[in-house]
Amino acid sequence: MATVSVVIPSLNDARMLRYCLAALAVQTRQPDEIVVVDNGSSDDTAKVARAAGARVITEPVRGVLRATAAGFDAASGEILGRLDADSRPAPDWLERVERRFAADPTLAGVTGPGIFYGRGPVSRFVGQYIYIGGYFWFMKLFLGQVPVFGSNMALRREAWLDARERIHLQDPRMHDDLDISFALAPEMFVELDRSLRVKVSARPFDDVSGLKRRVGWAFYSMRLYFGEVSWWRRRRLRAAARRNRSSRAFRD
Repeated sequence: MATVSVVIPSLNDARMLRYCLAALAVQTRQPDEIVVVDNGSSDDTAKVARAAGARVITEPVRGVLRATAAGFDAASGEILGRLDADSRPAPDWLERVERRFAADPTLAGVTGPGIFYGRGPVSRFVGQYIYIGGYFWFMKLFLGQVPVFGSNMALRREAWLDARERIHLQDPRMHDDLDISFALAPEMFVELDRSLRVKVSARPFDDVSGLKRRVGWAFYSMRLYFGEVSWWRRRRLRAAARRNRSSRAFRD
């Protein structure tokens, strides 16, 4: 069995973090390690994490990408799971992650959707079917494969180490999920598993300016990456990698 680390960035989110860690405590497959990245919190984030048995590391430069990278770098697992502080994974979340990687050695990453909780039904519907659903559909079109969703994802360690050389860690305008998605090499395959159930808070829809900022980061990231490798060439490279993967599977 592969070892599994779960990385959780947190900035002043101790209350939500407590629920996330409680959900991890009842997993049918327990994580080998939980790494909480304190991204400059002034609340009880570190105290809550340690009380739950998590390892706490500090990333003083604020930003989800910086915190995620710090957590992945510090984690020891062969599989690197990733949740947000407001994520609430289903009890079989880690078991499903491990089972999927074990079943397909060619898989570099697995991700799942977010099921929104809190706020009103309209916000939850927009979040699940337009915001998250649109993200997966739209970005798959441009990437040539499924993007990762940071609130519900896992990568093999070797995939992260390879992609890390290409992420734009010093650029605060980069969209964290897309930076990792674009940085994955063409042969690094990511699968969308809709059975990976994680609840995520609908609170981002209360802050229109924050939501617009995230969308702006997404388009900025796309422009930067397509300036490096064109959309058409990126899709051709992905298609060629898929064909090679299929032929290897047929031979095996």
